[in-house]
Amino acid sequence: TFLSVFVDHFRMHAIQVDSVQRWMEDLRHMTEVECMCVLQSKPIGVDEDSPGELIVSGAGATGDHVTRDNLQTLLKRALVVSTELGKMFQRLERGRWQRVHGTAVRANCHVRSLVHEYSAARGTPAHMQKYETALLEKCMELTVITERCLHTDDEYFLKSMKEAIHEILTDVSDSFSQMIDMALANEIQILIKQVEESDDVFIIENAISNLLSLTQDGPQLCSIIAKEGAVVALLKICRQDCFSSLYAHALRTVASICCVEEGITQLEKVDGVLCLADILTDEACAEAARAEAAAVVAQITSPHHTSTQHLASFLESMQDIVTALIKLCESASCGEVFLLASAALANITFFDSMACEILLQLNAVHILLQACRDRQRVDTPYSKDQVVTILANLSVLEQSASEVLQENGMLLLLLGEKPSSSNPSEGAACERVQQKAAVTLARLSRDPDVAQAAIQLQAVPRLIELCRSPAERNNSDSVLVACLAALRRLAAGCPDSIAPSDHQQLIKPRLVDSFLLCSNMEESFV
Repeated sequence: TFLSVFVDHFRMHAIQVDSVQRWMEDLRHMTEVECMCVLQSKPIGVDEDSPGELIVSGAGATGDHVTRDNLQTLLKRALVVSTELGKMFQRLERGRWQRVHGTAVRANCHVRSLVHEYSAARGTPAHMQKYETALLEKCMELTVITERCLHTDDEYFLKSMKEAIHEILTDVSDSFSQMIDMALANEIQILIKQVEESDDVFIIENAISNLLSLTQDGPQLCSIIAKEGAVVALLKICRQDCFSSLYAHALRTVASICCVEEGITQLEKVDGVLCLADILTDEACAEAARAEAAAVVAQITSPHHTSTQHLASFLESMQDIVTALIKLCESASCGEVFLLASAALANITFFDSMACEILLQLNAVHILLQACRDRQRVDTPYSKDQVVTILANLSVLEQSASEVLQENGMLLLLLGEKPSSSNPSEGAACERVQQKAAVTLARLSRDPDVAQAAIQLQAVPRLIELCRSPAERNNSDSVLVACLAALRRLAAGCPDSIAPSDHQQLIKPRLVDSFLLCSNMEESFV
C-alpha cells in the first residue's frame, strides 16, 4: 500500500542518516502532538513574520528548493501518521485498549496539524477539501469510539467495537493515502509548470533537479510524477535547441520516471522513442546527452517491465538506435557512458533477433571485446556483465562463431572475472559474468573450430576450477550449471581434452548428479 511504501522507504533512509541528526529532524513532529493535546488539537500560533513549517513564500518558484522542501516535509509528516496508524492496527489486534486510544489521539493530532499547515502553505485545492473533511471527521470518530472502550470490561461489547474500529481505521488509512497523493500531485504540478512555462534556464534546471530528486523517493512518487505529465514536459525540453544544455539532465529524470509503467506510457504517447533516436544519432549532441538517452532506452527495454506495447514503435527506429549505441560504446570517454550504452544494447538483444543481426553487421563483437581491454571504458564487472550478455544473445546466431574466434580468447578472460572488493553487488555481477561467459562458450562450441580454439586457450582447466571450487564461483549454483554444460559441450567434440578423473565426475554422470557432487564439495585448504 501507499503507506507501507513510505514507511519502508523512510526507515531505510533513517538507517543511513546519523542518529542524532535524525532525532533533531523528527523532534518537532514527535513533540508537537503533546502541545496539541493540551490545546485540544489546535496548533500553536505563530507570529505573522514567523511562517510555519509548510508555509512558503510565493508559488514555489522563489526559492531554490522550496517545493522540494515542502514535499520532503509532507512525506515526513505522512511517515509519522502512517507509523501511528500501523501501531494502532497492531495494538487493536492485541486488545490493548489504553494504548489504542492513546495512539488514536496522537494520530488525530498529527493529521490535524498536517492538514492545517498544508492549508496555510498552499490553500487547499477544492478537489482535496472533501477528503480533508472526511478524514478529520473519521479521525475524531476514531478518538471518541476508542475512548468508550476504556470504560468497560464487557468482552462482547469490546469484540463488536474491535470490528467497528478496524473498519474505521481502514477508512482513515485509505482517506489519508488519497489526501497525501493529492497533496503530492499538487506540489509536483508546480514543478512541472515551471518546466513547461518558464523561459529561464536556471528555473527550469532547478525544477528538473527537484523532480529528479523526487524520483529517488520510490516508485509511488514516480507514478504520481508520470501521471502529472512530467515526461511530456521534459521531452518537450529535449526537442528545443535553445535548451540543449538541459538535455542530459532532463533525460536522466525521464529515465528515472520510466521505472514505472505510467512513465513509459507517457513517453509512448508523445513519440518519445523518436526523440531518443534523434538525440542518439546526432553526433553534434553532447556525449552526456546521448548517454542519458541510452539510459532511457535501457530503462524502457528492460525485461522487468510487464507491458511491452511500447516496443512496437521502438522497432521502427531500432536500426538507427542500435547503430548509434554501438558507436557510443566505441567512442565512450568514460566507464559510465559505456555502461549506459551497453546496458541499452543488452536489453535490446533480448526482445528481437533482428537487433542481434544488426550488431553482427556492425562488427559489434570486435568493438565490445576490444572495449574490455580498455580500462578507461570497461572498469567494473557491471560493464562486463552487459558485454557478456550481448555476446550470449549473439551466440544464438551461427555467424557469431567466426567473429568471436578472431578475438583471440577474450571471451575466456571473462571466465576469470573476480571481484576486487567484498561488495555483494560486485560479487553478484562477477557471478553473472562467469555464468554468461560459460553459456556463450557452450553455445559457440557447436562450431568445432571454436571448441578447438577454446581448448587450446586452456578453457577446460578454468571451467573445471569453477566447478570444483565453490569460492571461485562465489558459491553460485547458476555458474556451476553453466560451466558443467560448457564442459560437456567441449567434451562431446574433443573427449581427449578432459582427464579421466574429471570425465568420471563431471561428464559421465547425469547433469544433476554432477551438479550435486560439485555443489556439496568441500574445498581443500591443504
